[in-house]
Amino acid sequence: MNAKDRARRIKMIIMDVDGTLTDGTILVLPDGEELKSYNVKDGAGILLAHLVGLKTGIITGKTSKALEKRAEKLKIFEIYQGILDKKKALSEILEKTGLKPEQIAFIGDDIGDLEVLKSVGLAGAVADAHPEIKKICHFVCSHPGGKGAVREFIEFILEVQDKWDEIEENFKILTEQKEFKL
Repeated sequence: MNAKDRARRIKMIIMDVDGTLTDGTILVLPDGEELKSYNVKDGAGILLAHLVGLKTGIITGKTSKALEKRAEKLKIFEIYQGILDKKKALSEILEKTGLKPEQIAFIGDDIGDLEVLKSVGLAGAVADAHPEIKKICHFVCSHPGGKGAVREFIEFILEVQDKWDEIEENFKILTEQKEFKL
């Protein structure tokens, strides 16, 4: 089955964070607080997915207050932080949502994502992902992590699912109501 056939079945998109939603850079302040940089294009892609009813989630190995704030702003409610066994977190999400593995897309970048990528319907990798990750993915982005790769992955799914007219209509309604914020 090719990537387009897989993308047609997707109902939820789950993302890794460091190296995927970010470029992998972590700035550490003198007090130990960590700062991360997120790309507004990726955030917009997540909001576009929500406009057409696709669910989103995060499974990440690190824990970050900055991520909690970003996820809250983007209305991502399935957040699993500090997770080493990402496949177990995926199982919890499947149980909680009632979705099947083939209805899940996951985008990642490194070896910690390997098992979950093997377990989902559509596996995606950022352009600068580890070579072993790229080998097993159905879709490899042209953008690196933290530079619009998540949006590219989401737009691929939206395009295959022929969702652009629905997005345009829903976006128009939300902007008139002033409810669409990045």
